[in-house]
Amino acid sequence: MHRELGMIFAPDLSTVTHGIQLAVAPVFLLTAVSGMIGAVAGRLARIIDRARFLETRLETGTVEENKAAKMYDELHRLRHRGWLVNGCLALLTFCALLIGTTIILLFLGETSELPILKIATVCFLSGVVCFLSALVCFLAETLLATHLLKFAELPVPVKS
Repeated sequence: MHRELGMIFAPDLSTVTHGIQLAVAPVFLLTAVSGMIGAVAGRLARIIDRARFLETRLETGTVEENKAAKMYDELHRLRHRGWLVNGCLALLTFCALLIGTTIILLFLGETSELPILKIATVCFLSGVVCFLSALVCFLAETLLATHLLKFAELPVPVKS
């Protein structure tokens, strides 16, 4: 049994060290993904807070009909924003899983005789595709969020 494992795994320290160096490179992408997860989760929290505020106001029944219609329209847009943010978070989480798997596979591929480098390549590229897709969701959500903004202009004074 011990002899079989010696044939699979690297026998020298330099190979293991090189494997660690190779596996560390995707960690930088993993760091970016974790930072983006934090930012996007903060956006989701703000969406939820705003939706709860609007729902509470509407439940009181004291909102004028025209204002209530605008509030329901905003809730509809918040729902779409929440869907985009949830999709973004799912893609980022899947990206993190794929990059973490890539790190493991790169290390094992460098320090053993297991033929898994092609699988590592597919995992890494799939993780990058997930990251790019998450960025598209993030862009769509921010565009939708700024579309909701009402930039009021100052009234122009009438010259007499």
